[in-house]
Amino acid sequence: MKPPVFSTLGCRLNAYETEAMKELAEAQGIDNAVVVNTCAVTAEAVRKARQEIRKLRREHPEARLIVTGCAAQTEPETFAAMLEVDAVIGNTEKMQPETWAGLAADFIGETERVQVNDIMSVTETAGHLIDGFGRHRAYVQVQNGCDHRCTFCIIPYGRGNSRSVPAGVVVDQIKRLVNKGFNEVVLTGVDLTSWGADLPGEPRLGDLVMRILRLVPDLPRLRISSIDSIEADENLMLAIATEPRLMPHLHLSLQHGDDLILKRMKRRHLRDDAIAFCEEAVRLRPDMVFGADIIAGFPTESEAAFDNSLKLVEECGLTWLHVFPYSPRPGTPAARMPQVKGPAIKDRAARLRAAGTLRVAAHLCAQQGQIHDVLLESPRMGRTAQFTEVTFAEDQPEGAIIRARIIGHDGQVLQGAAA
Repeated sequence: MKPPVFSTLGCRLNAYETEAMKELAEAQGIDNAVVVNTCAVTAEAVRKARQEIRKLRREHPEARLIVTGCAAQTEPETFAAMLEVDAVIGNTEKMQPETWAGLAADFIGETERVQVNDIMSVTETAGHLIDGFGRHRAYVQVQNGCDHRCTFCIIPYGRGNSRSVPAGVVVDQIKRLVNKGFNEVVLTGVDLTSWGADLPGEPRLGDLVMRILRLVPDLPRLRISSIDSIEADENLMLAIATEPRLMPHLHLSLQHGDDLILKRMKRRHLRDDAIAFCEEAVRLRPDMVFGADIIAGFPTESEAAFDNSLKLVEECGLTWLHVFPYSPRPGTPAARMPQVKGPAIKDRAARLRAAGTLRVAAHLCAQQGQIHDVLLESPRMGRTAQFTEVTFAEDQPEGAIIRARIIGHDGQVLQGAAA
């Protein structure tokens, strides 16, 4: 019996869901299968998915090859047409035990080859909870889907509308994770700051954060993943200011630094809103560090508009940049707008990444001599509260949080010694 092989492309949420699928597949006794969990965020992501499928088919010629994830949800016909693919299942179906029971039965030919239903009809989060994704840092999915329709984004059509996991369910899961020895929990979702809008009383993300910290006092570190800064609520800002167990690292969905481009993207903030949020967060928590998503070469982007994105890196004090060269996604409004030429997009993305490299170098230099609490992910590597990687010359207790003095850096990661 050969256990299934899983390949995950894209975001942390996909990785979380892969872990849940492993449990579902194991429960049904599926073997000699390959499952590819795809991403659809860019055209390049879809191309990489097709490339990965072909590679895995060559490596596992006798296995059943199953494709799922956002690209399978938005382009099922693309993957169904590939000769390498045996089955295509949607994002809702991949989380359902009956799907995996059907896939097990399909080894004797009883299941439809393509199972992708209307994601917009889904009104609840799937009932999958896994206790222990990650070895020392646990990821907890609290939200899925997105109600917004940014003109460049295909993800709502892959994930559906926003759905929230009730706070009590989240708290109970985090209690189990702490009891299992996890020292850090990360809250994840597609549009995290929309958490609660579909729940009774319409609580906000800050309410969830405060409730977790109050009801799980033994949790050493709580981290939140990517947020939309314009949706940060009063309690979230209060938690940033008053809760040392909430990590001082926020990844912001900014996308651009030019007001006209932001309007054409159908974003809900302007550049001054982004700058004001970052200034306030740093005022409340001086050790706060920001990451951000920024798109280079959005349709109609002029050199002056791009320059506003470049300036935003400094004006918001961004450190960890995720730069996305724009690529048109069929079915989105931006795909029908006047496009920027490919070489210009590539050049602008490179300039943004270079600015990010300088910001990382400045951040690393500023940590010299500082004392940090570091969560050890391996005997010789861990991360600070700001998610900065630290390496050690000698073994440390894996999974523990230790005090470390920063003694140097190599331009990419910090070098530490136990304090």
